[in-house]
Amino acid sequence: MTRGLLLVLAACLAALGAVRSVAAPSGAAATTATTGAAATTATAGAAGAAATAQQQAPKVRHPERAPLLAVVRAGARLVAAGDFGTILLSDDEGRSWRQAASVPTRVTLTALHFMDARLGWAVGHGGIVLATDDGGERWRIAHRAGADKALFSVRFLDAQRGLAVGAFGAALATDDGGRSWNEITVGEGEFSDRHLYHLFGDAAGATWIAAESGVVYRSVDGRDFDAISLPYKGSIWGGMALPDGAILVWGMGGRVLRSADAGASWREIDTGTDNPLTAGLVQAGGRIVIVGLGGTVLASDDGGASFRAEIHPDRLSYTAALEAGGAPLLLSLSGIATSRH
Repeated sequence: MTRGLLLVLAACLAALGAVRSVAAPSGAAATTATTGAAATTATAGAAGAAATAQQQAPKVRHPERAPLLAVVRAGARLVAAGDFGTILLSDDEGRSWRQAASVPTRVTLTALHFMDARLGWAVGHGGIVLATDDGGERWRIAHRAGADKALFSVRFLDAQRGLAVGAFGAALATDDGGRSWNEITVGEGEFSDRHLYHLFGDAAGATWIAAESGVVYRSVDGRDFDAISLPYKGSIWGGMALPDGAILVWGMGGRVLRSADAGASWREIDTGTDNPLTAGLVQAGGRIVIVGLGGTVLASDDGGASFRAEIHPDRLSYTAALEAGGAPLLLSLSGIATSRH
């Protein structure tokens, strides 16, 4: 086991709150794994990760209960992804789910991005990049960045130009529609080699990366990034552009920061919680919802100027959110959560 692999695994666990659920291959139950357990598992090393990447994701009895980390729209379809290469599909706004027909890996998948109803991408541990051209039914391995890599986010600017980022400054770019991927550098000097957690875009066409240690990155071309220091120095796990052009980012300690001037200045918003925040969405009516660990749900009806906090009694660790059927659909480390609010 290399030190790099162990640190990548630790970083992945830290990004999920230091404790996460790992799906059993049967799908009928989940067990809790701490960083110590992950270190033990990591003794399989790079060879084990490479072998895992060759396998098909296991079929499980209750796929909706698998630990899930990402959800997106592919046209009218919802696509979710998570542990053991699990990819789920819903064609009825999240009321029912089924597994994708073919996913050629058992590594944890952390992020999804679809260009349209058919063409999509997934990334995850082991530096894997998956592609689909049939709406997520069947996937193929498009790239492997290396078993010691962990990718956390993927986003395409158009059909040709894409970017995937992850732990320790890992960043891969494609300019040919995903046929080839090349490493690029995000940040220099003290701003290099930071964990890169989440890619998102704004209305002006800029690409943003939420990162660790109170830093976000911004690029006008999706290749050359400027580091922006925040007034909060903890990890920033996600962000989004709001309808009025403002930028909202969130992360550890229940922190939410808002910028109305493309990152030149930031205002920290009181959220009423210390729980880490993991994902957010803007509903059709303009309400902003941000979710996190410990059942945390924040809501804002004034463009992110203020939030009210609620702790759901299920205390689930929410990992992703998407509007479906007119309400937020929440994903968690225990699977699909009930659509609420």
